[in-house]
Amino acid sequence: MIISASRRTDIPSYYSEWLINRLTEKYVLVRNPMNIHQVSKIDLSPDVVDAIVFWTKNPTPMLPYLEQIKDYTYYFQFTLSAYGPDVERNLPSKNKIIIPTFQKLSKEIGKEKVIWRYDPIFFNGQYSMEYHCKYFEVLASKLADYTEKCTVSFMDLYRNTERNVKTLNIVKDTYEMQVELLQRFVEIAKEHGLYIDTCAEIGDFHNIGVEHAHCIDRERIERIGEFKLSVDKDTNQRAECGCVASIDIGAYNTCKNGCLYCYANYSSNTVEKNFVMHNPKSPLLFGEIDDTDVIKERKVKSLIDNQMNLFALLYLLKTFLIYLQHH
Repeated sequence: MIISASRRTDIPSYYSEWLINRLTEKYVLVRNPMNIHQVSKIDLSPDVVDAIVFWTKNPTPMLPYLEQIKDYTYYFQFTLSAYGPDVERNLPSKNKIIIPTFQKLSKEIGKEKVIWRYDPIFFNGQYSMEYHCKYFEVLASKLADYTEKCTVSFMDLYRNTERNVKTLNIVKDTYEMQVELLQRFVEIAKEHGLYIDTCAEIGDFHNIGVEHAHCIDRERIERIGEFKLSVDKDTNQRAECGCVASIDIGAYNTCKNGCLYCYANYSSNTVEKNFVMHNPKSPLLFGEIDDTDVIKERKVKSLIDNQMNLFALLYLLKTFLIYLQHH
């Protein structure tokens, strides 16, 4: 089983203590977003959790807890783009806090475990083609030694997103605009030893060297964990999404980053209300279980292929060489 933590909210930024408590107690309760009184109990023991994928814009609060997740295979999807507080309203200073955190996190856990995301991309009078390229260059120069690639995507205007971004006067991008931006990003990335891929984009950019990303990535998990996984594509995501199957333990309307383009928050008032109900010691992200709730234990299992494979052989070889060095 792969845990997504979380597409629905920024757990590392706002709920790190809660997450560590859940991993310590080895289970979590998650409400069904379509029926909140249906609650799944999910086993979080290392025996069944093959990997955790964290999604965040500011994992600074999680840095003190890295030692406590060492028994898990994991990596971070770290979004860091060029928008100011007019768009990402509650993020701390990127130069003073977020970029240094990106660098520190990578030093601590390895750059293969920190994926840079520059998304979602939109254009308006301020955030023009030139603006994006200028600041992508600035960020690439600061992050190049701390990651392997940058995943990008262009903004999709969902109903609640469209309402929230109305004040930004966004110019609808064309395929030609997307190609031009990506071509320039590819050139900048190459100069810094990085590569670009896209997240859930319909457009085909193969001819300019940009492939589709797999944000919950079987191959990356296998490389980090040194095992093989037997896992299929996530059928709950859009057709363009390349992610493999995972279980999300977050909740909508709980992220306090305040990004205007966010699809996971429908109401800032609801976010504040839910955040007040957060208890780091509760098995739920917010609120408590009551008599109207039905809890069912979700059947989960490890997806690791236990047959001998290349990773296992390499591990045995490495162990044998260490043995020889000491005998």
